[in-house]
Amino acid sequence: MSNFAKTPQPPYYAVIFSSQRTEGDHGYDSMAENMVTLVSKQPGFLGVESVRDSLGFGVTISYWESLEAIRNWKANEAHGLAQEKGKTDWYENYITRICKVEREYSLNEL
Repeated sequence: MSNFAKTPQPPYYAVIFSSQRTEGDHGYDSMAENMVTLVSKQPGFLGVESVRDSLGFGVTISYWESLEAIRNWKANEAHGLAQEKGKTDWYENYITRICKVEREYSLNEL
């Protein structure tokens, strides 16, 4: 099974969320699972890739059809509650970057 998101041919958008977790779970794992389930039903969502190291630093990249789809996800009420919990309980620090993907290629391409 591949952990790579299956994205269409560019252009599309990527939201890169880099974060440093606080110690302890505080309900994080359960909420993260819920958010993946919820976002997968969000119009314009294309996929997600996520990693976290043993020291709590992680990067999650979600892929989107449009900037409007990203705005709609940010405005989602359940996602907003998770964002607030992240600010108060789950993250020491984070940064979000929004990018337009204009080109992609892989190891298997000539």
